[in-house]
Amino acid sequence: MVYLFLAEGFETIEALTVVDMLRRAKIEITTVSITDSLDVKSSQGVPVKADEILSNVKDKEAECLVLPGGMPGTTNLRANATLMDMVLKQNDAGKYVAAICAAPAVIFCELGITKGMNSTCYPSYNDKLEEEGVNLIKLPAVVDGNVITGMGMGTAIEFSYEIIKELRDKELADQILDSICFYK
Repeated sequence: MVYLFLAEGFETIEALTVVDMLRRAKIEITTVSITDSLDVKSSQGVPVKADEILSNVKDKEAECLVLPGGMPGTTNLRANATLMDMVLKQNDAGKYVAAICAAPAVIFCELGITKGMNSTCYPSYNDKLEEEGVNLIKLPAVVDGNVITGMGMGTAIEFSYEIIKELRDKELADQILDSICFYK
């Protein structure tokens, strides 16, 4: 099971591209609202109905936790202590954690998850990563151990590809790219 967390102000494409691509790969993914309401609006005002609420999944096992970016979505995710506890436990257990856009800097970097690791993020946060001892890699998506990071909305497909590749294999990830006519 993969959980993708939604907070008010999440980046639409970064969240829904991951959901779409993982479901195409037959990877079970559940969208989770961090509030008590299933209804969440993206930073572009797109209403989305989450599959679950955080209180119902906080103690469940996950193969991967995914944090989309967007503002104020990323800061809303970061402010949720229950979610941050889940992310730290998941990482400490060596299980996959994935973040894109501002989330690698605002969440992973601030929690110390990426210190000394390779990571990417939205370019306006590059200095923050470097100041915190993260090895900034200016690529669409970066995998370092159990940590998967993506640069931003325009790299959501590559970010999703890396998640599929890590959770399953490169052959399936390549098949998904072919099926959506994505060419590198």
